[in-house]
Amino acid sequence: MGAAAASGYQTPVSAFTRIFCWSVVSGTLVFALNNYLIFWLNWPGMMTFLGDLGLLPGFAPQSPLDGTAATLGAVQTLSYLICVGGAALYTMRTPDRLLRQESEAMVSVAAYIIRASFWAVIFVGLADMVISFLRVEGLLPVLFGDALATELGRPQFRGGYVHIPLVLAGCVTAAFSRSLGFTWLALLVVAAELSIVLSRFIFSYEQAFQGDLVRFWYGALFLFASAYTLYEDGHVRVDVVYAGLSSRMKGLVNIWGSLLLGMTLCVTVLAIGMAGKSSIINSALLSFEVSQSGFGMYVKYLMAGFLGIFAITMMIQFAAYILESLADYRDEPGKRQIAEASAH
Repeated sequence: MGAAAASGYQTPVSAFTRIFCWSVVSGTLVFALNNYLIFWLNWPGMMTFLGDLGLLPGFAPQSPLDGTAATLGAVQTLSYLICVGGAALYTMRTPDRLLRQESEAMVSVAAYIIRASFWAVIFVGLADMVISFLRVEGLLPVLFGDALATELGRPQFRGGYVHIPLVLAGCVTAAFSRSLGFTWLALLVVAAELSIVLSRFIFSYEQAFQGDLVRFWYGALFLFASAYTLYEDGHVRVDVVYAGLSSRMKGLVNIWGSLLLGMTLCVTVLAIGMAGKSSIINSALLSFEVSQSGFGMYVKYLMAGFLGIFAITMMIQFAAYILESLADYRDEPGKRQIAEASAH
């Protein structure tokens, strides 16, 4: 088996696993896109479209879909079929691709999302902190005029015209930066907490936005870094039995663990958080939800979105982990040293 794996020979099991994992990765990204199209742009969605056809009566709309809505629903339904068909076609046309190569490609997708998210929260955090400080001190009307100061006090305006452009700026920055941003964000969390200590005990000054900033960055640091920690095999593992297993058996354990424990968790978070307009993630994002702490930061809705980023990046990373674990089971060459080091 080791020689076959080294030569890039594709077995039915490895082919099926590649199709499954690429379907999961692309399907997760399409799910996130369709969630935006459904709840922000009022597209009908796959479930409503199938309900309108009578295939899922429980999801049938109150009135039949018109021509445009039916077309949009068909496109959304087709997008999921394309994910599976595209994964199958790609797998059949690239039989020489090693499992570890496929795993690294998926890791790159997750890494970009993580980089973009980290840069976005850094930009948004700094900008919203400044706006909140100016608002608390009554300086917004002086600097920007009464009309703009009033608008900046509205969550929808600040989210739409300040936060979203900065999120897009984070996505652009991530395309040119190779750093995941962990170091910078960790340093900023420490600096933000230190500023609270200094301002409270030296100047007797503390505002709600200071604590909001720490929570905003702290939540991002741990939720966004979770997928990278999985890549580095850094999550806590009860390895009383696992540590004594062979490399092949560890690969088998990791495959089933990723399927039964990891991916099911991600599906649960996405299903509960994005099932409808009133779901915990969608409702916060749609309403630009803010905290009730008076003149604090307007980023609570983004913190709900952190859960979605966590689930998406972890789902992609679990797919990559399955391929890498199957490569271990097949004794495929090129195993990363970090995996060996963490096993002891």
